[in-house]
Formats: sequence, structure tokens, C-alpha cells
Amino acid sequence: MERTVLYVANAPDPKLVEFLAASGWQAVHAKSTALAERMMERENIKVGLVQLPEACTSQQLSALALCMRRVETNWVAQIVPGQTDNELISRFILDYCFDFVTQPWLNERLVFALGHAHGLSSLRQPRVAPEPSLGRHGMVGQSEPMQQLYRRIDKCAVTDAPVFIAGESGTGKELTARAIHERSRRVSRPFVAINCAAIPPSLLQAELFGHERGAFTGALQRKIGRIESAHEGTLFLDEIGDMPHECQAVLLRFLQEGTIERLGGNGPISVDVRVISATHVDLDRAVEDGRFRSDLYHRLCVLRLIEPPLRERGGDIKLLANYALSMYKQDGARKLRGLSSDAIVAMSNYPWPGNVRELINCVRRAVVMSEGRFITASDLGLPEAENAPAVTLAEIRSKAEKDAIEHALLRHGYKLSDAAAELGISRATLYRLMHANRLHQEPSASRAANSGGGADADDEAERHASSLA
Repeated sequence: MERTVLYVANAPDPKLVEFLAASGWQAVHAKSTALAERMMERENIKVGLVQLPEACTSQQLSALALCMRRVETNWVAQIVPGQTDNELISRFILDYCFDFVTQPWLNERLVFALGHAHGLSSLRQPRVAPEPSLGRHGMVGQSEPMQQLYRRIDKCAVTDAPVFIAGESGTGKELTARAIHERSRRVSRPFVAINCAAIPPSLLQAELFGHERGAFTGALQRKIGRIESAHEGTLFLDEIGDMPHECQAVLLRFLQEGTIERLGGNGPISVDVRVISATHVDLDRAVEDGRFRSDLYHRLCVLRLIEPPLRERGGDIKLLANYALSMYKQDGARKLRGLSSDAIVAMSNYPWPGNVRELINCVRRAVVMSEGRFITASDLGLPEAENAPAVTLAEIRSKAEKDAIEHALLRHGYKLSDAAAELGISRATLYRLMHANRLHQEPSASRAANSGGGADADDEAERHASSLA
């Protein structure tokens, strides 16, 4: 069966084309890298054959590299004797070529290299562009915390009640707000977002409510505020925890009455807006400290969602890293094939204080800085994880058992019969476990004083249990 090979060379060698045809290959010639790229976009070409000029320059190698970064095609390079002594050419072959053959080319070595490249390329799954199917609602994530978030988004979307989204910086709170809007009855109306922390306090009120011409120095014309712009749609107030107190009072009045008044205006304006707010600030603590109005807090937090931090999302770390790589791998100078196993381990052990935003930026930086086929842990530049001693399952179980016994004893004033009943075991078994876990009993005098003389029966049971043990 005839197979296709993309042959990239300034001038094709007729003998080579004839030899390939006799060996079952159809050679499709491209005299430039631009033509080669167009041919690869139109056809599913699995094998490429590139002839490197004898005096190959770094500019020529860079042009070829741009064409050969596609992972779907395996490339074989044709070189002349001695070319691999050139460091640029040897690095180019290592980074972008599956194999290479040295002149003379018309032999079984070339046929074997092309056949091997075609066979391995056939095993590779076709490239799949990043899609929302990696998660739901336009977000990437399949972990249980994300599945729970998806279900709560669906519930919030069917109502017009205010939603508050809590979560650390970089977790994707605006994505969640947009997902709620896009699944609500307001989807055809505007989604207006404003970052309350990015606007100076003196300008925030005018930005939210708008102003009339001449309302203050510099107000040369009427301006419609963000709230009014979101009429019949959704208003997303990001970083609401940083809103100044004077703005909080005016926002509360809008939420209560459904009307606004532009600065310098002389009458109320009715506005129908669904409000979604978010912040990384602990609003409960802010209310306790007097930094945030409690009445506004209760108006905003009718429905509450919590964005899970990346460190609690398990396998989503690898999923997001591969997603980021698929988006930005064209930014690098080399043809990247993926993430190495040590890179995955490093990312899994890192706490990601900046969450998803930090991970995406980390992968994008590694794409540019990497020097091999795979992104490694060193390319990511993450701090080394502390070499904490591994904990076995048996040790975890033993600690849990010890903690449960200690807590039961404390709750029942070290009365073994009551503690054993709570734990669902006999007093003899409890005493044996206490002995095995080196848990000391409360002094007898103290127990007697606390139990009003009931210690004798327990002491007798402990002596009996000790003899059994």
C-alpha cells in the first residue's frame, strides 16, 4: 500500500523520488517551509523528509523549526557526512527530528527510518484542541470539588437571587459568574464586570452609578454607570471586599429599592439587575472587624459558592497543565511533546498559592524556556518540595485509632465503660488498645473524685482486662 511522505527540499532529487516510489512511498514535494505548512494543514501527513542544505544557516534552521513543530508529523532529516559536528544542526535534529539518514540516501536505511516514523505516528492519537469537555461550563476540571461547583452553578442559574462567590485569588471566580449568567434567563442581556479594587475610591461611586454633566470637575458629559449598563442583565462586582464604606451604603440602597441615582441627577432610575459578587477577602471576618457592612453582606450572600483552591483539586493539576500546554506550546522555539513525569510530580507537590492563574503562567513560561522535547521540573522553576518522610497507611490508621480513643476518654471523664460503649467495643478491648497505644489512665484519686466513688467498678474491670491482655 502506498504511503505519503512530505519531501521538503529546495530542489527535489529525481532519483530519490523514483526510489521512494519503488519502495511504496508517494513523495509530495514542497520547496519552501510556507508551502509545507499549507500542505500539512490540508492533509493528514504523518511523515516528513527534510533535506538540510550543506551550508545550513541558523536562519534556515529556524524557518524549518516553525514548520516542523507539529507533533502529528514525524520528520526524518537528510544530511551529508560531517554535518552532525555542527552543534546547531545536531541540536535541531535532536529537538525536531524523529531520525536522520546520511548521504548516500538511496538504501534500506532510508526506507526503514520512514517506515518506523510512519508506524509510530499511526499509533499517536489525533490532536484534540482544548474543549470545554475537559470539564463543564467552559471550565477545565473533573475533580469532585469541581463537580460539586458545576452542580451548584446549575442551581444558581435558575433563579435571580444574588450570588456571592468566595475563593482565593486565581481560582476563576469571574468564570463562575459568567457561567451562571450564560445559563440564566438573562443570557441575551449584558454581563457587566467591575473590579472594585482596581478603581480609586473617589471614582468608584461615579463608575457604578454614573454622573450627569457638570456633576463634578471634569464631568464634561453624562456618563452611564456600570449598574445601569447591566439593565436586564448581570452585574459582577469583583473584589467586593475592598469596596469603601461610603460606596457600600449606596450599593445597599440600590439592592433594597432597585433604583439608582446618577451623581448630579435629580431623580431615581429603576434598574433590573442580577448581582453576583466575589472576593478573596474573608467577609465574615471583615464584618466582625467593622470593615464591611453586615446588612450589605446579608443582601449579597443569599446564595454562596466557594471556588476550590487548586491544591485541593487533585488530578485537575495535570489536566490544567496539559490544557495550558496545548494553548501555548506554539510560543516556544522547540517542538514540545508534553510534560515529563518529574514535572507532573513537582506540580502535584506544589501548593499553588496563586492557583490556576499561577499554574497557567508557570506552564507558559516553561514553554518558552524549555530546551528539550518535554517540559521538565527544572523548566517549571518550582521550589523543591520538602523531603518529608512518607507516611504508611498502617501509621495513618494507628494514629486515627489513638485519636478516637483519646477523644472518647476525654468526653467521658476517663470512665472506660462509657468510652467503650461510644466506641462500640468492650471495656477489655478498650483497655488492651490503650495499652498498645501507650495511653495512660487518669490518676485513680482524680477519677474517684470526679466519679463520686464509681471508679472502683472501672478499676476492677481494668484489672480483669489487664489479666486478659
